[in-house]
Amino acid sequence: MNSDLVSAAILLLLVMDPFGNVPLVVTTMRSVPRERHLAVVLRECAIAYVLLLVFLFGGHAFLTLMRLSETSLSIAGGVILFLIALRMVFSRPSEGVFGDGSVGEPLIVPLAIPAIAGPSAMATVMLMASRDPQRIGTWVLALTAAMVVTTIVLAAAGQLQRWLGERVVRAFERLMGLVLTAVAVEMLLGGIRAFVAGMH
Repeated sequence: MNSDLVSAAILLLLVMDPFGNVPLVVTTMRSVPRERHLAVVLRECAIAYVLLLVFLFGGHAFLTLMRLSETSLSIAGGVILFLIALRMVFSRPSEGVFGDGSVGEPLIVPLAIPAIAGPSAMATVMLMASRDPQRIGTWVLALTAAMVVTTIVLAAAGQLQRWLGERVVRAFERLMGLVLTAVAVEMLLGGIRAFVAGMH
């Protein structure tokens, strides 16, 4: 199996943080009939997937249009990932992540955006496409694999929280946050190295 495909899929999975979003899904679904839960999760994941595909295919053109360099995107993406990772590691059970479970079905916000397809995920797919555009097929497969796992986890959010308990779910989130912290630092250092090299 292609190591780049696996590493990219794992990175995207860490960024989308499905285990960290389990409490959010449970909270936002409280006012939704149980028979609608699966359909709503599938719809929100599909919206997030399409949005990330748009950023994956259109990211390079967007950077060119905005006159942004790959180096600036790498540094900005590293900073965003680092902040997201810190939230994952140090979040408290009482904290609301992106919403507080408003009445009615969630549509786009807060599940599709920003819980799944947040700024860090958008920056990550754009960076993948701009760094190695000829391997766009690999990045599509990686995004698809990560989204499939995310969809499965979020579709089973209620059962997971009941079976594992909130403490175990939080432990998974913190573990993913620790790994994502290292990824964020590496991305940030890569951007800084590219910036310093460009000054010579």
